[in-house]
Amino acid sequence: MSDSQITIRTAVKDDFDFVSQDGYLSEANLRRKINGGDVFVALRKGEQLGYLRLDYLWSKLPYIELIRVLAPHRRSGVGRALLSYVEQEVAARGHRVLYSSSQADEAAPQAWHRHMDFEECGFLSGVNAGGVGEVFFRKRLEAAR
Repeated sequence: MSDSQITIRTAVKDDFDFVSQDGYLSEANLRRKINGGDVFVALRKGEQLGYLRLDYLWSKLPYIELIRVLAPHRRSGVGRALLSYVEQEVAARGHRVLYSSSQADEAAPQAWHRHMDFEECGFLSGVNAGGVGEVFFRKRLEAAR
């Protein structure tokens, strides 16, 4: 997929260092996700701009575990391109809803979710450092063509 010369593709093993920079997953878990086709990378002219990791709640509901766009490339369509690609991928896998979340004290990520047509669908108290809660979002998807 391309949007303003942004290309999205499934991550490969050579992307490991780039998609591990947030430090949230162990090496083994991240390699498993890459091998399973659940990590996606955004590029422009070969330069890595950002990535998205997909997970599954209860092993069946697609959930954006993390979306990260490098600071110099934010607000340039990279997040939208990653999301659009993953929506199509998830729909092709037979799902009609995509879930995501944001910490309760992160106004900008919550606004991004709403701007991307996610709707708030729940809250989990005290799951993050300092007792901060998590706001959950869902987006209904069109059937794959």
